[in-house]
Amino acid sequence: MRLIIKNVTDLPPVVAGPILRHCDTKQINFWLVTSQNYRVSCCINRLDNGNSILSRSLGSNELQQVRIGKYAFINLITLSTEDVFPENTVLTYNFTISSAESTEDDLISLIPDLVYENQQFPNFIIKSKINKVLHGSCRKPHFDSEDALIQVDHTIRQSGTSVEERPALLMMSGDQIYVDDVAGPMLVAIHQVIDKLALYEESWLDDSEHLDLTSSSDALFKSPHCYYQRSEILPHHTVNNSLFDKVFGARKAPIFTSVNVKNHLVTLSEVMAMYLLVWSPELWAITDLNNHHVPKEFQTKYEQERVVINQFVKGLPAIRRALAHIPTYMIFDDHDVTDDWNLTRGWEEAAYNHSFSKQIIGNALIGYCLCQGWGNAPEKFTALIKEIKPSFCEGGYAEHTELIDKMLAWDEWHYSLNTSPKIVVLDTRTQRWRSESNAGKPSGLMDWESLSALQQELINEPDIIMVSAAPIYGVKLIETIQRIFTFFGKPLALDAENWMAHSGTANVMLNIFRHYKTPPNFIILSGDVHYSFVYEVTHRFRRNSSKILQITCSGLKNEFPAGLLNTLEKLNKYFYATYSPLNWFTKRRRMKIRVRKPDCADSYHDTTLYNGSGIGLLTLSDNNQTIKAEMITAKGETICFKEA
Repeated sequence: MRLIIKNVTDLPPVVAGPILRHCDTKQINFWLVTSQNYRVSCCINRLDNGNSILSRSLGSNELQQVRIGKYAFINLITLSTEDVFPENTVLTYNFTISSAESTEDDLISLIPDLVYENQQFPNFIIKSKINKVLHGSCRKPHFDSEDALIQVDHTIRQSGTSVEERPALLMMSGDQIYVDDVAGPMLVAIHQVIDKLALYEESWLDDSEHLDLTSSSDALFKSPHCYYQRSEILPHHTVNNSLFDKVFGARKAPIFTSVNVKNHLVTLSEVMAMYLLVWSPELWAITDLNNHHVPKEFQTKYEQERVVINQFVKGLPAIRRALAHIPTYMIFDDHDVTDDWNLTRGWEEAAYNHSFSKQIIGNALIGYCLCQGWGNAPEKFTALIKEIKPSFCEGGYAEHTELIDKMLAWDEWHYSLNTSPKIVVLDTRTQRWRSESNAGKPSGLMDWESLSALQQELINEPDIIMVSAAPIYGVKLIETIQRIFTFFGKPLALDAENWMAHSGTANVMLNIFRHYKTPPNFIILSGDVHYSFVYEVTHRFRRNSSKILQITCSGLKNEFPAGLLNTLEKLNKYFYATYSPLNWFTKRRRMKIRVRKPDCADSYHDTTLYNGSGIGLLTLSDNNQTIKAEMITAKGETICFKEA
């Protein structure tokens, strides 16, 4: 039965979160979204002796808030003490919220299933050393598999309050949401959330030749093309860079290149509602997927997707509980904004010179900033949040175009964690090494300046965990196929998205690994590709060199087409065997790569790639010399990648 929202008191006070974000001995951060502008009090205690570490009402410096609708407030809570927060100790926490219209409520009474059995409050641990890391990417709600993010909840439950067994953090390395690939039932739920929370409306300039193009969020939601037909209203651009085009005339091509663009999110309110729906179950209780306006010809597709979405929703209470108990870090990849985001200079020129496509991209990036990026390194975002906050006012968005310009100009998405070992998280999307010779060539994932800054970050560190959305060392045959498509001017057709696609970026990154001041031990965590593998990399012809272990884990709820991947893997073994002369034509010819094979009974003989939804588990010994790479499948099985 559909719940009718008559006023704010009918809405849950906390509509998403809490998510535990950046934590160290100096500060602890929580992200949550509330339906009112609440006053918040917080207490943090030691579990072992019950002693209070912090207990107070939060001031404006500790409770930062951005209003995104009449009944929607994004909150980032930043806590600090005069001393330091203790390490390797189980800390419990609770919030109390109140407003002029409501009585005081505490977090546990509002969300009883936020705590585990036999525990009174949610808890977390600040580790002095990174001994275990959970990591993964690519979580598409309507992909027909179990959600591996639920395994984080199982892992925390099994670890109990053991400091040794609890993973130090969760690293989500890209595609936490799919802005460009949305199921019909998800879009229906998004629009109901927008209505119930009164998320702000917006408009945009019409510089397109499409007669059916809408110019406001209200018109879009009422458009007959709103569901499963957004390709009809999304912007196109003129293509005139091939010989065919020059001879026979320019042609029109879509700017947004996802094959599943039919429900591509457009407005900022849609992006915000998506975040609220993929991390918390609260708002699903007040949505009705039977109440929709999907055209008749898409009803069968809608019903098929609804089965998968309903299963996805069932796992959200466990996921919300898990994210409240473990420090969580994130970085974007393309689907967090749109497929092929900044892949080529030509794509950028088309997208950012069109006001409508620029607004769509900017909206997704604003959503990432407020819902993901802000909590990774809050101190980096202090000035930016202060600058953009006036754009979110009680009546709606003010100076929306200027807000997007500020967001697109921001270049501090990357960050590092002063942990042991140090963690360095790369931005491989907004600081690209663009081709000057050909607008259709893939851009490097990082430019010269950002790579130089990266090298300075690494100098004299003994060990490094580096997070890259895409694998630095990919499957050679797949990279070769991508190069072939690029040669024929079709890099967007096969997502030619790899570190070796641009010679400048590839050579600089490989030289960083060879530099004598570079850390001797690297662990690279990556995702993106929708299958998982582990490589051990050393340098040829050098007695002393850095040792690199690359662990690629993808996806959390996504997989590669099984038959195609099996064929590609077999061909890769044939063409790029250890002594194959083709290896000398690759940029990695001075690298020696050994494969850790997955120990899984259901795979074919001698496999090197694991294809299935799951989440990675990295375990380090005390001296970091023994590194265990495992995957916990979405079904709860453990796959170990055995040392070569």
